[in-house]
Amino acid sequence: MSETVQQLSKLISQGETLTVEFKSDLKSLPDRDLLAAVVSLANTEGGELLLGVEDDGRITGLHANHLNVSGIPSLVANKTNPALSIRVDRFELQGKSIARIIVPKSRQLVSTSDGLLVRRRLKLDGTPEAVPFYPHEFIQRQSSLGLVDPSAMLMEQITVDQFDPLQRLRLRNAIKKYGGEQSLFSLADEELDGALGLVMDHQGRKRPTVAGLLILGSETLLRQYLPAYEVAFQVLRGTDVRVNEFYRKPLLETFEEVELQFKPWIVEEEIQVGLFRVPVPNYDRRAFREAFVNALVHRDFSTLGAVHIKLDDDGLNISSPGGFIEGVNLNNLLVAPPRSRNPLLADIIKRIGLAERTGRGIDRIYEGMLRYGRPAPDYSLSNAYTVTLFLSNASADLDFLKMVVEQEDKLGTMPIDSLIILSRLREERRLTTTDLAPSVQKPEANVRATLEKLVETGFLEPHGTGRGRSYILSARMYQKAGQRAEYIRQAGFDSIQQEQMVLNYIGKHGSIKRAEVVELCRLSPDQAYKLLLRLKQRGEIEQIGQRKGAFYERKR
Repeated sequence: MSETVQQLSKLISQGETLTVEFKSDLKSLPDRDLLAAVVSLANTEGGELLLGVEDDGRITGLHANHLNVSGIPSLVANKTNPALSIRVDRFELQGKSIARIIVPKSRQLVSTSDGLLVRRRLKLDGTPEAVPFYPHEFIQRQSSLGLVDPSAMLMEQITVDQFDPLQRLRLRNAIKKYGGEQSLFSLADEELDGALGLVMDHQGRKRPTVAGLLILGSETLLRQYLPAYEVAFQVLRGTDVRVNEFYRKPLLETFEEVELQFKPWIVEEEIQVGLFRVPVPNYDRRAFREAFVNALVHRDFSTLGAVHIKLDDDGLNISSPGGFIEGVNLNNLLVAPPRSRNPLLADIIKRIGLAERTGRGIDRIYEGMLRYGRPAPDYSLSNAYTVTLFLSNASADLDFLKMVVEQEDKLGTMPIDSLIILSRLREERRLTTTDLAPSVQKPEANVRATLEKLVETGFLEPHGTGRGRSYILSARMYQKAGQRAEYIRQAGFDSIQQEQMVLNYIGKHGSIKRAEVVELCRLSPDQAYKLLLRLKQRGEIEQIGQRKGAFYERKR
């Protein structure tokens, strides 16, 4: 069985998803249904349409009308608007033919030539379905692709005279309070509005943008013209609701009020590091600010739903309507170029000083957790419709924080990559470059360079060479944390001791597998392989079986 056929079999066994669709062809699937399936994939995330497969994954094969799959790309190109280019391959599975149709994600809205416009979504039970693509959803789709800026759209029904003068005063105070652009101070009101993009010319008159309405509009105007905008702040202790507030006030006023609501729930202790007293809050204020501002600025204003801030016994949850923008996902959050669903609003907030000007607020959120020895920020509950951030209220690791502060006193701020690496090693003890690369979200060469710098500064100790080289926290780190025995356990043994442990294990249990060597000697798979190879070459053990089924016995 070829590798591609194996992959297809595995894909089918996993069932339909948002990007995988099965279509039966027993009765010759009508062209209209085939085109609708292709268009729905193109208007969502792209994916694969497997023709000749039932919804339950049974392979029933292609109808005679579709055995010649070479005509399907032409059919799709001629019957879609704009013309969609797809790739089709035919495969034999379980003695039957199926067609694999690969559909790219379209950066434009695609319909059939009959005007059918559909997209895919997941139902409550997790299975996908095709649903109509309504006109009010067009902006949502285009903004997620970065093709339009909803926050720059003009509000033609509103005049500048309807702006709330108190919000303009709040805007000027915010520029001063948060260290915004100094050049904005000297501008008159009309000049300030124009410089920030709060208003734009339309047919010779000044009209507010959506961003302008959010910042300078009144609560009444926001309720009337931007009904999707809402912020909820909740505090739960067990099942007891302590705070449950909802806001539809202008953006800056909402931000200030939520910050005031959040402040009483911050608890600080202090530690002594050298001559300095360092505060240790249960939640880092700067991390909260960046996370909350991100939720406000990058939300989808075409979707009803509030930005939710919820404090409970487990930690802090911040959720925002609208999934990640095109090109951003869980695997590249830390390295993806800064992008916003609402570029104008994001630019205004940065110029005011309310958000990180480099666009790397995500780094500050990570720093606000990892610097205190807490778990990394968790975005894993995010989906296509909501971005959700969870910040754990786990106790700070004070010994770790002391070492970070001492390091920063000597060499400056510790990079996020280093904090991520140290955090994972605190939890998992021994890791290789390959293990760490997904967390840092950078190539292994970059991660390796960061690891070696941490070795030079005394934070880590390396073990082994080549691809099997692993790293643990240094003796100094364990000593300061009062865990000397743990260091000895993690540092492992020299090669002679490791070999003797393997031979003793075989003597007691009769045989050993490579995975058991990895666990026994705390080695990487590559290091375990080399250890076993040395013993084989010396004639002390012999290999029985091959690949995953292989095990090792004492040579007779």
